[in-house]
Amino acid sequence: MDAAFDPWSPAFVADPYPSYDALRAEGRALWFEPTRQWLIPRHADVSALLRDRRLGRTYLHRFSHEEFGRTAPPAAHEPFHTLNDNGLLDLEAPHHTRIRRLVSKAFTARTVLNLTPTVQRLAAALVDDFVKNGGGDLLAAVAEPLPVAVIAEMLGIPEGADRDLLRPWSADICGMYELNPSEETAARAVRASLEFSAYLRELIAARRKDPTGDLISALIAARYIDEADRLSEQEMISTCVLLLNAGHEATVNTTANGWWTLFRHPGQLARLRAEPRQLLSTAVEELMRYDTPLQLFERWVLEDIELDGVRIPRGSEVALLFGSANHDPAVFDAPATLDLTRTANPHVTFGAGIHYCLGAPLARIELAASFGELLHRAPELRLVSEPEWKPGFVIRGLEELRVEV
Repeated sequence: MDAAFDPWSPAFVADPYPSYDALRAEGRALWFEPTRQWLIPRHADVSALLRDRRLGRTYLHRFSHEEFGRTAPPAAHEPFHTLNDNGLLDLEAPHHTRIRRLVSKAFTARTVLNLTPTVQRLAAALVDDFVKNGGGDLLAAVAEPLPVAVIAEMLGIPEGADRDLLRPWSADICGMYELNPSEETAARAVRASLEFSAYLRELIAARRKDPTGDLISALIAARYIDEADRLSEQEMISTCVLLLNAGHEATVNTTANGWWTLFRHPGQLARLRAEPRQLLSTAVEELMRYDTPLQLFERWVLEDIELDGVRIPRGSEVALLFGSANHDPAVFDAPATLDLTRTANPHVTFGAGIHYCLGAPLARIELAASFGELLHRAPELRLVSEPEWKPGFVIRGLEELRVEV
């Protein structure tokens, strides 16, 4: 493989899409030695492998570390892995099936739909304050607080200092999802895992004594098949942390990245401002496709597979390149063109298969609310300075987005 893929380069992080064009032209499965992964850049393959049961987010349901040819993580990282490995994202059947069904009993379509007025109220308040202040950092003032506040409301986390802890905890934990994380990153993730778990353990204990209408109370009450089959305390903790991490990281970065995209496409922005009600739904989908917030999704190969004549043996790891898949010309007409009216848009931003994002409907409600409020209340919103990108590539987002009303 050539040097097209360089996830630690600021230039690559700022604009990986030309490099993805080169990767797709080069092949369907490309070995990347620095992370010892097979890169999968094409949409058809990414979509198929997300659904292929010969791959998994974990291998520990079938093999030990030794049997799989891998080294167990350091003992010092155990708090992070206990938290991470008991969440839906890193489980496979039958454990994934059981926990997803239990969580789905609490996190129903009706629950999400009933949150719409709350999301609208929170978005309106944040944007109102933002407009009164004449603008500022859109990321810090609107993009970040909205999904965190929504998840906090769902979990029943009190307003004030407690909620201020959520975003730092999430950021530290999510640092472990980057490629080849450092020991410093791991230490921050372990500390955040311990602190967040301890906080949720106390909150769960309080809800057992005094149930309310929040999601934690619903998770405590959820049953799978019989009365004895409930979520364990660790499963509840891991579920709540996953809802925060997965439930806001993509929304935060889609909001900020999306506005940065719109500022660079003034014609499309003008059209959206002229027809917000007609275009908002397709615009949100297109912004998620055009500049994908989660660029890469890793999976383990549990049985030998073959892709375009390339054998990928058991024990390998594949890196499914969501950003590249969402710009594949074999699926998207003129993928490098931002088209807010695009209706044929099978992007993989929320994944596919059994790990399809449980919070996708809520993310869409939040994005429609924040974009809609800003379009309505700040119709002349404009960029103050060109933003810089955070160093992370897997969860890709801006440091800040300075704008004025």
